[in-house]
Amino acid sequence: MRLSALSSPGAAATAVLALLSSADLVLARPSPEPKVPARMKWTNQRGKKVARTVLRNVLEGRTFTNSFAIAACSTSQANAISAPYDNVWVGLSDAEAVSVVAWLFGQESLNLTETEDAGEWDNTVILVELQIPNKTDVLAHIDGGAAAPERWAHVILDYRATEDPYYQDLLVGPLPLNSETVTIKPLEYPLTRKTEGKVRNLEANSETIYSEWLYKIGAEVADITQDLWGAQATGQDNDTIDIWGIDPYWQDDGRVVRWDMFWNLPQDYFDTETLLPLGLYFKSDVTGRDPSQWELQGWLYNNIFYETTEEFRTAYWNGSIEKLGANVEGDWGRTDPINANMPYDSSYPPVSIAPAGSRYGVDIERKYVEWMDFSFYVGFSRDVGMTIYDIKYKGERLLYELGLQEAMAHYAGGDPVQSGTTYLDTYYGFGPYAFELIPGYDCPEYATFLNSTFYVDETTHTHLNSICLFEFTSDYPIQRHSSGEYVTATKETHFSIRSVSTVGNYDYMFTYSFKLDGTISAEVRASGYIQSAYFTTGSDFGFKIQENLSGSMHDHVLNFKADFDILGTANSIQTMTNVPVSRVFPWSGGKARNTMQVVREFIDTEDQGRFNWAPNVAQQVLVVNKDEKNQWGELRGYHVLPMSGAMHLTVQNSSNLAEAGRWAEFDVQVTRQHDWEPRAAHPYNSQDVNDPPINFARFFDGESLDQEDIVLWLNLGMHHVPHTGDLPNTVFTTAHAGVQFMPSNYFDIDQSRRTVNAVRVNYENGTATDVETFGQKDQSCSVDFTPVEYDLWGYKGDVVVRKFPYDPNNPYYETDAIV
Repeated sequence: MRLSALSSPGAAATAVLALLSSADLVLARPSPEPKVPARMKWTNQRGKKVARTVLRNVLEGRTFTNSFAIAACSTSQANAISAPYDNVWVGLSDAEAVSVVAWLFGQESLNLTETEDAGEWDNTVILVELQIPNKTDVLAHIDGGAAAPERWAHVILDYRATEDPYYQDLLVGPLPLNSETVTIKPLEYPLTRKTEGKVRNLEANSETIYSEWLYKIGAEVADITQDLWGAQATGQDNDTIDIWGIDPYWQDDGRVVRWDMFWNLPQDYFDTETLLPLGLYFKSDVTGRDPSQWELQGWLYNNIFYETTEEFRTAYWNGSIEKLGANVEGDWGRTDPINANMPYDSSYPPVSIAPAGSRYGVDIERKYVEWMDFSFYVGFSRDVGMTIYDIKYKGERLLYELGLQEAMAHYAGGDPVQSGTTYLDTYYGFGPYAFELIPGYDCPEYATFLNSTFYVDETTHTHLNSICLFEFTSDYPIQRHSSGEYVTATKETHFSIRSVSTVGNYDYMFTYSFKLDGTISAEVRASGYIQSAYFTTGSDFGFKIQENLSGSMHDHVLNFKADFDILGTANSIQTMTNVPVSRVFPWSGGKARNTMQVVREFIDTEDQGRFNWAPNVAQQVLVVNKDEKNQWGELRGYHVLPMSGAMHLTVQNSSNLAEAGRWAEFDVQVTRQHDWEPRAAHPYNSQDVNDPPINFARFFDGESLDQEDIVLWLNLGMHHVPHTGDLPNTVFTTAHAGVQFMPSNYFDIDQSRRTVNAVRVNYENGTATDVETFGQKDQSCSVDFTPVEYDLWGYKGDVVVRKFPYDPNNPYYETDAIV
């Protein structure tokens, strides 16, 4: 599934209106002076008269505003602002995407087939999206006044009309296309392997793998599976068990080998399949495209390996095999409440409101945001979903780019499927699965919601309300102090932008936050269903969590790119380490004092640029500009520090990944910025793990990091050994990782002193003598609040518009998922 841009279908909006018969949410244009009723109650009763305006507003990217807690003096929608320049990262327009697809299908040499008509031996278009422009060209434009960078489309074609199928990255442009000047060429410069943008496709026979191989094998042992579980996996509609296995395939000595296992299928709509392994495995060599040359290489059951089907069958039917129980769906795997009788729980919980309306501005078209002294642009792509660009504070750039690069889930276990599984999630993409968010759960009800779009199968899918922006006050102050005469405190109010991508069984929540003191944070949380193991291998790889079920241990490692520009692009990395020392001071009478001090060092080259957080968290990592000192002579910069879950992959020299996951080997990695090294990974690294398109380790070639344009690649994640608390779903509270960028001598004083959302209470002899609120809340607003559950009948899923042939007048709803 491939993505096109973070933009709206535009021309399709009018046609989509015909799909609506009712409306359960209110959308409105951003307006500095909105007209709203004098008083409204938060209620789940919505007027039907707005039906024909709802989706038009959504598709045109307007803000989502529900009619809750609105007083006469407020509105919750974002203020409309104008970005200082066009968003060069925003993605292809509808017209651009249509023109590129039409041009591709007009090239006979490409021999393309429309996806819905294509088979395994046809060439198809996988991706059409904006090629993100080079940083040097962008800075020349936004800082130096040069013309905007040329726009090019990044295209991936799937060449399957050959015995050796492959994917190819291509560039098509410049845009807008001109039939006399249009160019198509391999996209090779971001790759460490120079093969004209090509990488083999091990999935070209995906349909044949099932229809002529896996289900054929399932049919050959149907008598055994019927005897064991009363079920079969033969590819028929009445199958109640399934077959699937490792990712990526084993790629050794020129052979392609897979391990598969049987899984129970859920009997309702809950995604419990990954909790229902059945403990029977088989190995097969599927090298090449001819199924007649594929080879079944053995069976595994109850930790006993059988080299042939006949050997396994004989052992089974002669009674020498111990029959194991099945994992069967139950309430323990369903996410609806169970025995919900906690005291007071039926009362409505506390809620957050924005009584004075939104205190931030958004340019919807350009995806540009301002909050307090921060500003940034939002980009969106098929591979990684949301990325933040040109993050500034008071007009000074702090970060050019901040966003996800890759995410892996590396499993381990005593069975070949768990041991052989290491998902590289950009293969599936975070953009296609950034689904519609749930107001009141994923984000506050008063948030501003944006849409995102992605390209797949000659269509553009629009994820409605898939990005949210909101201001929030924490349950603690950012500053406080008490004395015998006064107490003072300042509210910890921050601004966040968030999206959630459901990649297979896991839901990843990504949040970028901005704080009043100038701190920036990136956080990821994981929820969803674990991938479990059949409990036959003891406790070396996890806990037993049901009678026949084990939690399968795994590492989640997510790599983030942080391209710092602290007061310019010439930056350095300084470390300050707390070390124990024994020192004699002039005042210590000749005796050594056991104490500690800081040791300051610089990371001079990329040879030193891969390291882990120090034990005892005793080392500060600072991004500084040696040419910029504060008034006290200290280097101005930002302190990079983990919040939680800053880690790297436990497995060393992974048998599954070989060279494809070198980005996951250290907590912190620093390189010199190059336009030809924009990504730490490639979505098809899994297709050739021994020689992947991007081998991150090759970025480190000894270059200077002294006052250069530098990039930090930071790994976040969780060492996850699932336990009974992961049933039915892993919870966001503990599956959490984050990193912060905190000012270090960058400002002369804490910037949160600039907010009036503070209080000082003077008191004497048990009596308050003065209460100073510094001008905050001098506006009085009345809120009529009726606590009922937010109305979610407006949840819609994805809107789809065909791109070839272009058909904006017949949009439809369709939401795809991996499982």
